[in-house]
Amino acid sequence: MSTSLLNAENLYIPRPEFPHPHWQRQHWLNLNGPWSFRFDPDDEGVQNHWSTDQAVPFDAEIQVPFSWASPLSGIGKDVKGIGWYRRVVTWSPAVSGSRLFLRFGAVDYVCDVWINGCHVGSHQGGYGSFEFEVTGVWQMDGSNTILVRAEDQDHSYQARGKQGYGEIRGIWQPVWLEARPQTYIKDAKFRTYMDGRIEVAATIMADQAGTAEFSMDFADHTVRHTLTAELSAGENQLNTCFIVNDPQLWSPDTPHLYEGVLKLGGSFGLDQVATYFGIREVGTAAFGDRGYRWITLNGKPVYLNGTLDQSYHKTGYFTYPSDEEMHDEIYLMKRLGLNFVRIHIKPEEPRKLYWADKLGILVMEDMPCFWGNPDEKARQAYEQEALEVIERDYNHPSIFSWVMFNETWGLKTDPKEAGVTGDIGRQSSYLPETQEWVREKYRWAKRLDPTRIVEDNSPCNYDHVETDINTWHFYINGYEQVRAHLDDVVSKTYPGSPFNCIGGNVQSDAPLMNSECGNVWGIEGGAGDSDLAWHYRYMMNEFRKHDKLCGFVFTEFRDVINEFNGYYRLDGTGKDFGYDAFVPGMTLADLHSPDFIVLDAPPCRTISAGEQAVVPMLRSSFSDRHHGQRLTLKWELWHDDLGVRTLVDSGFLKVDWEGYGVAPLSALSLTMPDRDAVAVLAVSLIDTSGQTITRNFITFDVRSGESGRSAAEGGGMQIPVSSYAEQTFEHHWTSIQGAKVSGAGKGRFIYDVALPGIVEQNAVYDIEILFEAGAKRVLARNIEGSIDTDMGIGAMHGADAKVEYNPNTYYMTDEEKHPSRLNVLIDGEKVGSFVLPDDPADSRGVLSWHYQPVANKLDEAGSYGYLCRLSVPVQMTARLNRSRTFRLELEAEEGGLALYGRNAGRYPLDLLIRYNG
Repeated sequence: MSTSLLNAENLYIPRPEFPHPHWQRQHWLNLNGPWSFRFDPDDEGVQNHWSTDQAVPFDAEIQVPFSWASPLSGIGKDVKGIGWYRRVVTWSPAVSGSRLFLRFGAVDYVCDVWINGCHVGSHQGGYGSFEFEVTGVWQMDGSNTILVRAEDQDHSYQARGKQGYGEIRGIWQPVWLEARPQTYIKDAKFRTYMDGRIEVAATIMADQAGTAEFSMDFADHTVRHTLTAELSAGENQLNTCFIVNDPQLWSPDTPHLYEGVLKLGGSFGLDQVATYFGIREVGTAAFGDRGYRWITLNGKPVYLNGTLDQSYHKTGYFTYPSDEEMHDEIYLMKRLGLNFVRIHIKPEEPRKLYWADKLGILVMEDMPCFWGNPDEKARQAYEQEALEVIERDYNHPSIFSWVMFNETWGLKTDPKEAGVTGDIGRQSSYLPETQEWVREKYRWAKRLDPTRIVEDNSPCNYDHVETDINTWHFYINGYEQVRAHLDDVVSKTYPGSPFNCIGGNVQSDAPLMNSECGNVWGIEGGAGDSDLAWHYRYMMNEFRKHDKLCGFVFTEFRDVINEFNGYYRLDGTGKDFGYDAFVPGMTLADLHSPDFIVLDAPPCRTISAGEQAVVPMLRSSFSDRHHGQRLTLKWELWHDDLGVRTLVDSGFLKVDWEGYGVAPLSALSLTMPDRDAVAVLAVSLIDTSGQTITRNFITFDVRSGESGRSAAEGGGMQIPVSSYAEQTFEHHWTSIQGAKVSGAGKGRFIYDVALPGIVEQNAVYDIEILFEAGAKRVLARNIEGSIDTDMGIGAMHGADAKVEYNPNTYYMTDEEKHPSRLNVLIDGEKVGSFVLPDDPADSRGVLSWHYQPVANKLDEAGSYGYLCRLSVPVQMTARLNRSRTFRLELEAEEGGLALYGRNAGRYPLDLLIRYNG
């Protein structure tokens, strides 16, 4: 069946907004929406003249601009090869005599286009934008048939991102028609300076020689500039400069844009382009007597709190379904206090870059990598595509850095092992001649764009050649391990050091910055889906301890299909890090404050009751907002005494906040509570107006050495949760070195309790039962057993993570709840009931983290429950006073049950029976 699609007013158009808001004309037609489509598995379309034969059936419909592999395309088949698109369009420009251009945001990978049977052009490369002039073949007063042949064979020389999560195939960014006068503005680059000087380099395409007026009008007519130019037929270069008085600088905190129009007028008519620029300068500089540099924005140091963004959507893959969702991506980053994002191994869509410009977030934009050998064919394809990307995205003020290669992908010649990341042992296949080519590409990008930081290769193999920033990657779990690694990297970083370099190259004084970090790969077999909050806080604390370090990139912004280490789930729903349970009001944003308090201590430390602890502190400042002020450091030592927040000690320190970088503060000397407790040191930095600048905390596992001391006044006994007499669950297990017991589904844990005899306790008048319990979300490994899966290179191609079989998996607390109902029975009689809202795991599970025996093998890490407290009814207490024994049954309904003992969960207690007489 042949499908002809006409441009109708009621036709649904996905992504209807103008695709390139940084370069927008008034007269255009959006060609997104349904096109006729068919695969060409035998490559017969060209030979059989599909481009001219209207009778050839196109028996499917595809929604442009979505990859044919994605669900939103309506095809949803991950088939490499050839796909043909056809659409019939009737449209003519509003201005007679206009030139007409067919524009493509991106097509993967080779594209040929015909209009009314005439071939109008070809393009190679999956990420660059391109256009063909179709004026001579377009029928202004009739219908026109557009044919697009797209071919994606996954050749090893093709530049590609980390797109195995969902392949980009065929058309995957918007398509549109655009009208221009016979002479028009092809391009204009803005180079801005903090003093308000704006240099403009424009390219004018002239149909014929003549005089033209080139003018600029920005910021509601307050910024204007005009020049007269004598144009030659063909391509012309215009260079000019103007001054913006009282310039408003662009930054993540103040993302000021100068929006307006460029106009070119003459006998040919008027060309008008809506565009914008932001005034900002990116650089590196040394401050004070330091022998190393920091990254600067507008002449001041900026600490880069960043995340790795795979830019992946579950249904559109690498094409966002709507402009609103691109806006929300940037919003979701900024609400965490992030000021920077690394777009991973691919350039970003221009509309998302627009929202980065508009809302204010710095962007490190990667070039896509090829995966084969770095031969001449791969190099030529890469160079062409990198040029298109830099040219297209040059004017976005949010972009501060270009990354030319990632983790040496595509730079190894015949590597023995095609690893995902790698180690220094794999450097041998990174040949000297390839290293020199990479150096050349670094210098080429610097010549092409001297306004930005350029990195040769974002390395995991310590193999820089020449770079503006000295970055490295690490995925390590465990406080001591992370601390030691960072100390080691910092100590080896100095001008002349061979560390993190290859081929006899040595470090300059370039800024030291982490460009990938996290715990997903640092745990044996991969971390599965587990709590990030505990690891994240101590990692941020360790970063900010080092004066040399000026930023990080956390992997990653959202979960993807086989990595679950995002701040958010793949669908954008949130995860609960639980920090506000330690310091009221604390969020992730506190860890991203440019002014920060470092607590130079472990996240948790075992300590005896009543013992003194000394906690060193440092200040880290990468903002002059509070310099010269006397700030207040508020501290509290507190613990949760069975549901009652109990303050042990508190105080205030006055801090003279002077200068950038890291400097020591006075240490705190603390006396621990006199009982078993999870004690919390909570600190807040407060400005002169009383507003909190940042918060931080550490914890202590306080041990009294006396059973039952956490019971406070009155008698008490604690029963280890694993010492049950019976259990009735179909599946049950212990974890965290026996400190936690769990049962799946419906069942009971049954304990035989013996109260003290009459000699020890003359009478028992009141009995209270306390314990920590949570629901139990059952994973496949709980039933079928664990499977260690090393996905290797398959991780980059969407390999199934088998997350529920991963021995490390214990789902982090998020918006999806898994409740259970718990009934308490004494001698078969129900005496109480609790609703357990969830089976959570986050930073609140202090003891479940503290008692992990191995840093890179997790055992239900971070899991915790809810404090359950029940008073035994009076009549039953009278009976128990006589018998002094009873059978305690903790019965779960369908949601299962987890019971936490002294060394697990949130509260340092076992099953506690309190009584008095």
